[in-house]
Amino acid sequence: MKWSAQDLADSAGVGIATVRRFETIDGVPTGQVRVLSAIQLALEEAGVEFIGAPDDRPGVRFKK
Repeated sequence: MKWSAQDLADSAGVGIATVRRFETIDGVPTGQVRVLSAIQLALEEAGVEFIGAPDDRPGVRFKK
């Protein structure tokens, strides 16, 4: 998968500035639940699986 920030923004229905802001955050991003959920759903629909927990080995991987 090779997405640009614009591709993610379009897929999630959020602004490019929002995606770029999240890219600069170190650690777990904070923001509106609606926006975070939209981004997570867009990534999951593209085949990304979120693993771990914010405080216990968080990460992502491609679904098999």
